[in-house]
Amino acid sequence: MQITTEIFGDVLVAHTSDELTDETSGAVRSAVEEAVTAGRCNVVLQMERTDAFDSAGLTTLFDLQDQLRAEGGRLTVCGLQDHAQKVFEITRMDRWFDLYDSIIDAVSSFQQ
Repeated sequence: MQITTEIFGDVLVAHTSDELTDETSGAVRSAVEEAVTAGRCNVVLQMERTDAFDSAGLTTLFDLQDQLRAEGGRLTVCGLQDHAQKVFEITRMDRWFDLYDSIIDAVSSFQQ
C-alpha cells in the first residue's frame, strides 16, 4: 500500500487509507521514516478516510510520536470523522495527540 504525501514547508502531510491496521500501518511508518531521513520531523496525519483501527495501527501512532519527539518534532492528526474521533476518545489518544479539523490548522500549528 502506498501513502500519499504532501510537503508544506518543513511539514509532511501523510494521507492515511481507510484502515489503520497491522497490514497498513507499515506504509504509514515508512512514509514518516522517509520524512525523518529527509530532515522533516513535523508530521500531520490526514485521517479523514480512516474509519477502522486495530491495536497495531494505534500502537504505530504512539511509536511514531515517540520517534518524532526524539528528533525534536511531533505528530499531529487532522480530519477525524465521527467514528474515528470516538476511537480516539475511548482509547484516550485524544490526550496524547494534537487533533485538528483541517490540514491548514494542523500545518499552521507548527508555525506557532
